[in-house]
Amino acid sequence: MSQQSSNILEIVDISKIYGPVKALQNVSLYVRPGEWLAIMGPSGSGKTTLMNIIGCLDSPSLGRVVLDGLSLDSLSAAELTTIRRESIGLIFQQFHLISYLTALENVMVAQYYHSLVDEKEALEALEQVGLADRAKHLPRQLSGGEQQRVCIARALINHPKLLLADEPTGNLDETNEGLVMDILHSLHRQGGTIIVVTHSPEVAAHAERTVVLEHGRVASDSKLGAQEKIFDQASQGVEGLEGTKSAKEADSPIVEKAGGIG
Repeated sequence: MSQQSSNILEIVDISKIYGPVKALQNVSLYVRPGEWLAIMGPSGSGKTTLMNIIGCLDSPSLGRVVLDGLSLDSLSAAELTTIRRESIGLIFQQFHLISYLTALENVMVAQYYHSLVDEKEALEALEQVGLADRAKHLPRQLSGGEQQRVCIARALINHPKLLLADEPTGNLDETNEGLVMDILHSLHRQGGTIIVVTHSPEVAAHAERTVVLEHGRVASDSKLGAQEKIFDQASQGVEGLEGTKSAKEADSPIVEKAGGIG
């Protein structure tokens, strides 16, 4: 597939190698503006490694990554941090909210690292996710679903070109999962580009396109509609990975690099 300027994200033949472990092998992926992509696969398949590379939390050992026309290959860690702050909104499964700051202040932290703090804009972001009335609450005073919605507001506050979510409903009950997915659908209708990394066939079914990883490679990349089909593809190869401890370790998130969230 040739390089096209219409792609907001281009991943070209990348590999990520940790000693003897190849977490990713010759992965290529192209994402267009406004697309909603789900990335699935069993534990150890390379999902989180790929997410970290897309999110500028890590760099590939080999290959090329282009975000909105900018090649990320030769950028320093500080430059990648700048790109992450300005162009990518990150939503974490574990929320990563600052415990002693209110919901509003947690959103404003992302503004601080990006440009200027604007309390009115931060409050509008919380209102967008239905939490304007919880703006002054600390994380411990919020439910899991409310904390995740604060995380979404924080990710959106700087108007990112790409929204990247790691298991955004993994810690939520069915009701809050529905609320989060409704927010993502609203963002997609507004033209937002969304990539969701998930184990859940139900969550993946919301996306217009699903990529399944197995053993660090792209096993399938197609626009799938049926949940059963997604589940069947994501389930293949699980048994062969159950005992591969090194592969699972290679797929661990690199959250310590997530300074300058959003």
